[in-house]
Amino acid sequence: MATAAGPRPRLAEGRAEVIPRARERDLGRGLESLPVSVWPPSEEPPPFQYSPEHVAGAEEDTDPSEITFPGCNCLTASCVANTCSCLRHGENYNSSSIKYIESEVDYARPIFECNAMCRCGEFCQNRVIQRGLQFRLEVFKTVKKGWGLRTLEFIPKGRFVCEYAGEVLCFREACRRIQVQTPEDSNYIIAVREHLYDGQIMETFVDPMNIGNVGRFLNHSCEPNLFMVPVRIDSLVPKLALFAATAVSAGEELSYDYSGRFLNVPLIKREQEMLEEDDIMKKPCYCGAKSCVGFLPYDSSLCYTPGKQTFGKVSQGNNCA
Repeated sequence: MATAAGPRPRLAEGRAEVIPRARERDLGRGLESLPVSVWPPSEEPPPFQYSPEHVAGAEEDTDPSEITFPGCNCLTASCVANTCSCLRHGENYNSSSIKYIESEVDYARPIFECNAMCRCGEFCQNRVIQRGLQFRLEVFKTVKKGWGLRTLEFIPKGRFVCEYAGEVLCFREACRRIQVQTPEDSNYIIAVREHLYDGQIMETFVDPMNIGNVGRFLNHSCEPNLFMVPVRIDSLVPKLALFAATAVSAGEELSYDYSGRFLNVPLIKREQEMLEEDDIMKKPCYCGAKSCVGFLPYDSSLCYTPGKQTFGKVSQGNNCA
């Protein structure tokens, strides 16, 4: 169990100043648009390779950084809906904040940002995720949850906070990594399932344990202040973008519901059964929320056993066959 670190100096409310410290080290090693600090200065998170974007994992042929989408032909500084091919599903952002923040259904619609092939300007309003971190973040030692992530600045509701970046895996490799874990190991693998119009499910598996970004330090909460949206820029492999579900105060820990149920379309019956079975693998949840279910989310669909029922699925990249 992690020990409590000394309290960080109190941060002012609102869009707070960042408290300067001499030789404050940058966990992102200059790879992010803003430095990522660590608290306390005397301790270091477990080693990993920092990458601000997805990378191809073991046995994965798909390069997440490869540009496979065509660009729009807009010759304006900023694209608008109805004339831009990237915005054929409607506008995605309003003053850098994600739109439709009150509607669960609209979160399910695809989001495509303009990419390097587009002819619009670099300050196009449809370029948000690709600009990287927009608020100062800090990795810090918690009392019961190991390392966590908090903001050093006020974050308005709807603003982009960070990506959940790591190795993009095929289903078989994701299962293999899950099955070699011990009860004491932390699980970083996330499975994102997008329900397609034809009833199929598109799956993306991301593991930031060995290679990842600041998003790997986000702890689970049953009442989180962030929500995840798959955003596509260069290819079919989505960026797993995290937005503020509510206004977040300076100094507040950032959290995400790893079950994917927060601000999302309700899970279908079979998915719910898969999340509730295999009680033996459940770990206690320390989020402290009033609605806390007591245990961390656990996706047993990655623990494959012969004869187990599966969905009709379309996996990103190859299937490790």
